[in-house]
Amino acid sequence: MEGGGNRLLPADAFPLFQEGIGLVLSRWSALQLAVDNEWGGRDSRRKVELLCSDIFTWFTQNKETLYIDDLEMILDETMLSLNTQVDDGSIEEVAEKLIFMHEECVDGNFSSIGRLRQSPLPRGAHSHVSQAMSDEEEEEEEDDDDDDGDVGNGSDGMRNDMMVDAIQQQPRAVNQQPRPEASAPAEDGWVQVTSRRSSRGTRN
Repeated sequence: MEGGGNRLLPADAFPLFQEGIGLVLSRWSALQLAVDNEWGGRDSRRKVELLCSDIFTWFTQNKETLYIDDLEMILDETMLSLNTQVDDGSIEEVAEKLIFMHEECVDGNFSSIGRLRQSPLPRGAHSHVSQAMSDEEEEEEEDDDDDDGDVGNGSDGMRNDMMVDAIQQQPRAVNQQPRPEASAPAEDGWVQVTSRRSSRGTRN
């Protein structure tokens, strides 16, 4: 999808456009959840400040045609740096809002920025946002669950079966086969799930 083309933003619109970028990102609940919880570390807020700067530079210094896919990649890379997994299409939505706002500002129209100023900040957790665990954290969680399984009582066995079934029902685990109820558990008790980084693929 093509974005704003090579139409340049007037210099006198720079401050308002910068403000608009900040307003859009401050109302992206997935991003704010990651910052508030410092999923990307103590410098999570600094990473968002750098994102604002990168977006502004991308729009104002790019002399060639702007493509929304490239903007989505910038947003996606920041979310990955914040160890945040987003599965609700909000990256595409935020990119579209930024493209639209840039087009308005090029034409001297700042109405969308005015509306953002009046709109409330997001509240509460986002059901489609989760913290991405590192490999070490995943291994630690596996070890903890393996220890629980050694107890051998009926309730623990049922809980482990439910956890495996829940993972198998996730849409990304398309290659997993259901385990027969009477069969023995897998050797390590876990099912491998494709990571979000590989699922998005490489953008052109």
